Amino acid sequence: MKQSALPRILSAGLAATLASTAACAAAEAAGRPKRPNILLITADDMNWNSLGVTGCKTPGMTPNLDRLAAQGMRFHHAHVTISVCQPSRSVLMTGRYPHRNGAMGFQPIDPNVPTLQESLRKAGYLNGIMGKVSHLAPQTKFCWDTVVTPDKLRAGRDPAMFYKYTKQFFQQAKDSGKPFFLMANSHDPHRPFPGSKQLLQQKTRRRNKLQGYPPASKHYTPGEIAVPGFLPDLPDVRKEIAQYFTAVHRCDETVGQILRALDETGQADETLVMFLSDNGMAFPFAKTNVWLNSTRTPWIVRWPGRVRPGVVDDKHFISGIDFVPTALDAAGLPIVEGMDGRSFLPLLDGKEQTGRDHVFTCFFETSGKRKYPMRCVQTKDLAYLFSPWSDGKTVFKNESQAGLTFKAMEVGAKTDQRIAARVKLFQYRVPDELYDLANDPDALHNLIEDANRKPDLEKLRAMLLEMMQRTDDPLLAIFKKHLGKP
Repeated sequence: MKQSALPRILSAGLAATLASTAACAAAEAAGRPKRPNILLITADDMNWNSLGVTGCKTPGMTPNLDRLAAQGMRFHHAHVTISVCQPSRSVLMTGRYPHRNGAMGFQPIDPNVPTLQESLRKAGYLNGIMGKVSHLAPQTKFCWDTVVTPDKLRAGRDPAMFYKYTKQFFQQAKDSGKPFFLMANSHDPHRPFPGSKQLLQQKTRRRNKLQGYPPASKHYTPGEIAVPGFLPDLPDVRKEIAQYFTAVHRCDETVGQILRALDETGQADETLVMFLSDNGMAFPFAKTNVWLNSTRTPWIVRWPGRVRPGVVDDKHFISGIDFVPTALDAAGLPIVEGMDGRSFLPLLDGKEQTGRDHVFTCFFETSGKRKYPMRCVQTKDLAYLFSPWSDGKTVFKNESQAGLTFKAMEVGAKTDQRIAARVKLFQYRVPDELYDLANDPDALHNLIEDANRKPDLEKLRAMLLEMMQRTDDPLLAIFKKHLGKP
């Protein structure tokens, strides 16, 4: 390039920048609404009914989340798409089923799959992530302007550190005049729980990394909590559930500190806030499966001036695949082609949507790379599960078996036939399961052999088959063979 041409190019670039700035200013002056900030707060392994507003019987467990729900809308039938950390978050940020974004397990998404952050950056958003950074990969696809790793947040569990760094980020966005997207990820209530033997053992093995675990402000006792109905009420189960709820309460404190930082920077009224958990609790019959308690999540939305406070939507199903199209729609940006989800913005405006009477969920493999393919379709009243890995010989293994609960169940199984049956089901599963969720929400009674339920079974199987065909599911041929279809 000739040196004399450089000033002309710079002048042209400056002129274009000034013209763009002027166009934006003119649009704002003409009344175009400012794009909202978007704050997504996630919990790690929090069951849907661990909040006060969703059914927790222990008083004062989640005051901050209960307050957030009172200020906005809570979805009664909300699910993540897959019940394990990285794949769940990859779905949230791509709007695609795992087999359509490439992250079926703990792998990066395919490089040709668009992300929410790419669209937001093009629109001038400041993108930030705090905690769970490695669970969205490759990092280049997520266009982060600010990254706060878990070690800076004391293993991703210190409410005070979340307050410090979120306030810095909110102020940075305010000073820059840009709207922001922040994904603030608490690592609570993921194992190891406060006060647990698992935590002490990990501190011994990995002292430098885990020394930063913060103390809990309150420890719950076994007598203060209720054991979920899908688990037996044994002393060690109750003890571990109390440790779990200690972590739930600390997660709620983290949420409170994040919202405090938002208030103090004066941006709460301009911010769409969503809260959800990435999957169910890390106990048997929840995380890394496709039962109701595996994927159901406490999804809360607050948007001052747009979403009416104190609303509970108990009619429509929303899913993890719906987050990206909803966020883009809320920001006034075009929906990216190729997504499996769709915007539920009309629901936030108090309208109704058709086609939201069921949800599809799936599973592929654990963090230990053990493959247990599963599929599920759920309605308000029914759930059908397909687990082709179940052959009577393959044994299911996941992180939920590492603590007190499963060991207590194994001991209890020696003298209690009901517990023995539960242990056997958890370890070996069966290829088909059908549950009446209206009368059996804990999925304790498999109705697959009930002849009176055959019409329900056939309907749900047909729904699942259609979804698998539509999304080119890798289990399609196996499922068709299972159904005796060509």
